[in-house]
Amino acid sequence: MLDKKKYKESTIITHAGQESGEHFGFVNTPVYRGSTVLSETSKEFRERSSRYFYGSKSNPNTESLSEGIRLLENAEGCRITSSGRTAILLSLLSILRNGDQLILSDNVYGPTKQIAEKFLAKMGVETLFFNPKDLDSLENIITKKTRAVFFESPGSLTFEIIDVNKLVSICSRSNLFTIVDNTWATPLYFKPFKFGIDMSVHAGTKYIVGHSDVFMGAVTYNKKAQKYVEDTFDILRLSSNADDAYMANRGLRTINVRMEKQFANSLKICEFLATHQAITEILYPPFHKSRDHDLWKEYFSGGGGSLMSIIINNKNNSIETLDKFIDSLSLFGIGASWGGYESLIMPIFPDRQTTKEWTKYSNSMVRIHIGLEDPVDLIEDLASSLDSLK
Repeated sequence: MLDKKKYKESTIITHAGQESGEHFGFVNTPVYRGSTVLSETSKEFRERSSRYFYGSKSNPNTESLSEGIRLLENAEGCRITSSGRTAILLSLLSILRNGDQLILSDNVYGPTKQIAEKFLAKMGVETLFFNPKDLDSLENIITKKTRAVFFESPGSLTFEIIDVNKLVSICSRSNLFTIVDNTWATPLYFKPFKFGIDMSVHAGTKYIVGHSDVFMGAVTYNKKAQKYVEDTFDILRLSSNADDAYMANRGLRTINVRMEKQFANSLKICEFLATHQAITEILYPPFHKSRDHDLWKEYFSGGGGSLMSIIINNKNNSIETLDKFIDSLSLFGIGASWGGYESLIMPIFPDRQTTKEWTKYSNSMVRIHIGLEDPVDLIEDLASSLDSLK
């Protein structure tokens, strides 16, 4: 139904993948736990022509979730995986072969680098890195062996926005696959296929699930990448289970209202932080005083994730000062991940191959995720902790 008419995003979020008529009228797709799926006839089994053949490939829960994400991102198809890491792995294994070269923006998620350098290297895949703010450097390292470019925008930890049109143009001239990790923006705020990107990777664990209680990944793709992703997924079955897909589908139905609130909270907190003498810099492109704000306005549709980094004024680069700031907070839990309803904080130490800019801020950087708490309370909490650093 939703494919036949251009509905607004809120309507798609509410209805996509929900086929109540197939499930005895139940609004939400019930949980389908199972491995074996019976065929009606021997011929149907031989030809694998039934809608579902085996539980590890798909079930009504993963199908419902994938359809919702596919429609939101305007993709050709979507495959649901067991985590963000397995989504990254699926995207890369789908197209890389022995002897290929992979190029990563050097601000990508740490586990992406681990997969490339510690796993793909065993397959004979070479990994090179480029500075996301110097796309000429990307063009200069492309060779005949280069197969794909994987990037994040904004980048993990340091939040650079890439000039996507220029990147895609460079990659198109060499017929390379382009893959973006779109977890921060989600399908709501960045539309990768509009710009000619071939694959989009999501750690659905974050905003899609939205409640910090389920691992989930997704890979969406265009026609160019379709056969590669679908064939590889069919072989490896890096799939989610029905229970987790059900929970992620439930989270998807509220992603817009959650993210709108968290985005508004984030901007209010940035306005406060910008006035405090203990803050050196805010790395949050939607904020008008942050780096790459103009690029964010060019490529993102009015919103984004509620994840940012800040640099505190730590003249002696003392780890004790950093620890004191974090430990003095009451409402910000100290923990990894993000995208849930709760605010989080963690110390960060960016390690970049192409620039040493961030080393001067050693022991001075934290990553903050803004949750659904009242922003007044979050600001008071931050103010109290920052004031204690005087």
